[in-house]
Amino acid sequence: MDTQMLKLLHRRKATRAISERPVEAEKVEAIFEAARLSASCANNQPWRFLVLDGDDPEALSRGREALSGGNYWAKTAPLLIFGYSKPDLDCQIAGTREYYLFDLGMAVQNILLQATELDLVARPMAGFSPGKVRAAFGLTDEFEVLVAIAIGYEGDLSTLSEKHQQVSQSPRQRKAMEEIVGFNAPVGHVQE
Repeated sequence: MDTQMLKLLHRRKATRAISERPVEAEKVEAIFEAARLSASCANNQPWRFLVLDGDDPEALSRGREALSGGNYWAKTAPLLIFGYSKPDLDCQIAGTREYYLFDLGMAVQNILLQATELDLVARPMAGFSPGKVRAAFGLTDEFEVLVAIAIGYEGDLSTLSEKHQQVSQSPRQRKAMEEIVGFNAPVGHVQE
């Protein structure tokens, strides 16, 4: 079956080549409307996003300084987002399941998909210092800064290292369906 959603997911790119071209305000608004409309436990909407753009170059520079060296390529992105939350903003079930993490992840997925539909690159990153983000922007320690997202128009691959050029041009690899989905039985290790 070929659905609109599957077409969008196939179109999504994980390239690191991002142009410095600014993203139009209406596109940024659509991206965050998609995040705002995300599902969440008991409709708590625990996600928070720090959005850094060219309107405040100094703030954008401080955000870029939190990125790890391997994410050098993200420093050209005109839009840098840090997603954060804290446990008491969402459902807490017997202290064993941290729904705020899951719900923030769903909102981030909506950001990625909306950006893709708008012909933008949206690349999430784990390679950054949450402590530097907290310090640079006055976030208290109770907030967990979980993800950075670089967003912009696709850029020139020649700006990337040789390794990243190669990775960006490689076909996407996905596990086979039977490795991740078990119908009527779990996938993976099962107790005997």
